[in-house]
Amino acid sequence: MEDNRNIKVFLDDDPKPFASFAPPVKIVLDTTKIPDGKHTLTIVAKSSNNVEGIRKIPFVVRNGPEIAVVGLKENETVDSQIPITINAYGSETEDFFVIRGSETPKAIPAWVWALVIIFVAYGLFYLIMYWSPELYKSFF
Repeated sequence: MEDNRNIKVFLDDDPKPFASFAPPVKIVLDTTKIPDGKHTLTIVAKSSNNVEGIRKIPFVVRNGPEIAVVGLKENETVDSQIPITINAYGSETEDFFVIRGSETPKAIPAWVWALVIIFVAYGLFYLIMYWSPELYKSFF
């Protein structure tokens, strides 16, 4: 019996496969040759009975620097003046580490403030309810 098994790998909507193999196979996808953005890897496998199976795997390529924006979210409705902090950092700096600008500054989350307020309020409640001079008499 002849082995007709074959795997073809397509990128996005290209009708020509960029790779064709006999299974099993391990490949390395070099994303440096693919532009940044959304892509789809389509794998078409043919069994020895000439039955085809298709699997599509969507993925996002980002070889450029990471861009962080604080102060404006996607599809947000805004008015007047908005302070925006923009930071871009990548992994291409191999020799030194720049401390300034390495992290994007963010505000302390509201839930942290809520926990601090609850903790302080409980402390004041405990102090007011159980403060009495009889409890603090000296044993000497």
